[in-house]
Amino acid sequence: MRTAIARRLGCEIPIFAFSHCRDVVVEVTKAGGFGVLGASTFSPEHLEQELRWIDDHVGGRPYGVDIIIPTTYDREAEAQDDPEKLIPRQHRAFMEDILAREGVPELPPEERERVHREIVTGRGAMTPHGARRLLDVTLNHPQVTLVVSALGAPPPDVVDRLKARGVMIGALCGKAAHALRQKAAGVELIVAQGTEAGGHTGDIATLVLVPQVVEACPDIPVLAAGGISRGSQIAAALALGAEGVWTGTIWLGTRESELTPFEKDAVFAARAEDAVRRKARTGKTVRMIRSKLSEAWEQPGAPPYLPTPLQGILYNEMHARVVRAQRRDLYSFPVGQSVTSVDEETSVREVMLRLQNEYLAAVERFMTIAEAE
Repeated sequence: MRTAIARRLGCEIPIFAFSHCRDVVVEVTKAGGFGVLGASTFSPEHLEQELRWIDDHVGGRPYGVDIIIPTTYDREAEAQDDPEKLIPRQHRAFMEDILAREGVPELPPEERERVHREIVTGRGAMTPHGARRLLDVTLNHPQVTLVVSALGAPPPDVVDRLKARGVMIGALCGKAAHALRQKAAGVELIVAQGTEAGGHTGDIATLVLVPQVVEACPDIPVLAAGGISRGSQIAAALALGAEGVWTGTIWLGTRESELTPFEKDAVFAARAEDAVRRKARTGKTVRMIRSKLSEAWEQPGAPPYLPTPLQGILYNEMHARVVRAQRRDLYSFPVGQSVTSVDEETSVREVMLRLQNEYLAAVERFMTIAEAE
């Protein structure tokens, strides 16, 4: 399974693990895969702490960082010191009314202040300026050998900076046309993410998308993403021309995950049909667990979605209240359709071992078929 991209990036197995949790990144990397820290919810100061900790725990192995650089966003919010002030009263009242009707209490003053501080310093601030601040921090850590951008082709100055430092630049795409734009921008690794994936995702299935991207960009390594939770799917991805897989949802149920016990229980209870595409979380289409809160924005009379990053800023405080109140019926979190496979707590190493054993079993089935011919 040691493909060209695995050799180039210095990992043993081309299983790329996207996670907001540093522990997952470290354990996947130590198990031979390639951990990628999702940095979009961090302030620069917080990201520095996380990367320093990862550096100290991966035993010198390389890892990656994922930074969201949207091509469409609210420019006024990017320049605003406190973007919360830009949220219209109508939108805030809409969310407040939902939680009031459901009996969800407000946050205590000290916790409300903490959430507000996170919003102002980093959380929800998905803008090019915010991404560049995170990139400044990332480039101070030589063990980071891959930076992946999402929500559009990375800007030329970002590509130039990364290449000048010898850091591979990757990008996520949901269409072959997107992949071509990313290739033209200088991207060196493309993650073809099917609609089954959690988080920001398009509407083309992984099985259809991956060969289209491979054919459109034959000279660029491609990773398959979206709904991948079994080793047999890794074998299928390689058969489609991908050089590895990009995974996310399967790590949410591990002991190393950042989710609380309440949140894990919500993930364990979710089925594939509960992972729906909604804009409630960020203003852009996100596959997430269906809940009363996610569906409220789909009803007649709901206000229009706010642009990035304002919708995310509005959603974050309400989400914190739901988690504190432990209201399963209101709880949403980005998950892919593979959430069906995440039904009990395990460990990162157990998941890595299972994926490899399932991959080997799939390859043996192929060989048996070939020998029978």
